[in-house]
Amino acid sequence: MGGATLYAARDALLVQDSRVIWTGPADSAPATDHVVDLRAAVITPAFVDAHVHTTATGLAITGLDLHGTRSLGELLDRVESHARAGRGRVILGSGWDESRWSERRPPTRQELDRAAYGGAVYLARVDGHSAACSSALLASVPEAAREAGYDESGMVRLDAHHAVRRTAYAEILPSQRRDAQRATRKRAAGLGIGCLQEMSGPDVAGRRDLEALLQLADTEPGPAVLAYWGELHGFEIVAELDLAGAGGDLFCDGSLGSHTAALSEPYADRATNGSLRYDAEQIREHLRAATLAGAQAGFHVIGDVAIDQVVTMVAAVAEEVGLGRVRSMRHRLEHVEMPRPEHLAEMARLGMVASVQPAFDAAWGGPDLMYAQRLGVDRAAGLNPLSAFARAGVPLALGSDSPVTALDPWGGVAAAVNHRTHGSGLTVDQAFHSATAGGWYAVGSDTGAGQLRVGAPATFAVWDGPATRQELLERAVAGEPPPCRMTVVDGAVVYDSVGTEAGS
Repeated sequence: MGGATLYAARDALLVQDSRVIWTGPADSAPATDHVVDLRAAVITPAFVDAHVHTTATGLAITGLDLHGTRSLGELLDRVESHARAGRGRVILGSGWDESRWSERRPPTRQELDRAAYGGAVYLARVDGHSAACSSALLASVPEAAREAGYDESGMVRLDAHHAVRRTAYAEILPSQRRDAQRATRKRAAGLGIGCLQEMSGPDVAGRRDLEALLQLADTEPGPAVLAYWGELHGFEIVAELDLAGAGGDLFCDGSLGSHTAALSEPYADRATNGSLRYDAEQIREHLRAATLAGAQAGFHVIGDVAIDQVVTMVAAVAEEVGLGRVRSMRHRLEHVEMPRPEHLAEMARLGMVASVQPAFDAAWGGPDLMYAQRLGVDRAAGLNPLSAFARAGVPLALGSDSPVTALDPWGGVAAAVNHRTHGSGLTVDQAFHSATAGGWYAVGSDTGAGQLRVGAPATFAVWDGPATRQELLERAVAGEPPPCRMTVVDGAVVYDSVGTEAGS
């Protein structure tokens, strides 16, 4: 943006290159050669989506998005239409949720075979922790049949799912990947998102995908991309690619929807407690090595058993190398849906960050939806206790886990405030802080990012709407999110609804 003064309804910013160098009342703003009149708008910090899968999100935007399918038959019809247009390429879809269908079951491989005319099909369940696959795809991954989580029906979970997903994603063409990543960044910029925290790893999309994303982010304007690599002892890749941390989607357990989150008591609708992927010593060694190397660690944990395993091991490492050293790392837990009170107290003591997805509660919470089906009403009501995190002093960062739930930062703020369990939501200010500055804190940033103050990075969003930020927030959580007029990242305009050139 060079040097520019931006006037909003009541406030103004003076931006020089990539920094905010003045902020105050609009009628006191210093004169500059370049003035942007935004007097009918409100300027806020840009959003941070603290948990995203960029390529998978873009594939849903540009391809077979199964969110909202109302029945098994509708899903099969969409697969058939996609197969006719796909010219023989592997069909990649995501977002289906059988808990909302009358059939209450996933498609079988035989049904997918018929719908896809014998082609290869990979359809990730909405949570991303299991998938329905066709016979042709399974035949190309024979080792999957020897892994935990394989089912002859074509439904794969656990290690079988990881093996099949790696094969399916290897079929993505470079041009297809680039288009998908561009689509995600474009969608995010138009929603006022200034930073995407990519959760990659060998069991997610792989190194080639991550390198392509980082190159795109370096060469094309758009939201910043800060990436994590979810692999035990994957520190070499973290250093080589200058990543944000060694973790993120390092899967310690699975998901509630796929019955693979690790629970202390069995699921209500299936005789299983889920499972852990690693033993405690593996987690401790990874945490110890990460802490000594100065690399932030992060773990995917959903069930109370998985949370207990990681928090206990963080405490063990703190005992060994020093509490101050561990606290300085801000080790992260992703999702952390079923914490017990003692977990929250320990997370606060250990300086840990909770990267949470309020839209999960909006999608599956309450007495009638998936959480209650899997756990029963009473246990389900205790999930995602956002207010308890805040009371315990655990820093929160809000994300979407897109494409599990949509890129929708205002929706995430609203879901955090309007929690389906009374008393579990955040205040409006807490939710907005967690969706902006909280995301930057979660990656270890102390630059002032996520705040509109002198010296902070010039990363902000401009919204049409009421005259004050508080009025804007209150309307958004009431279901009236404002349209984004402009998104600026480090002083560069990456989105403008009225046509300012990106990167100016």
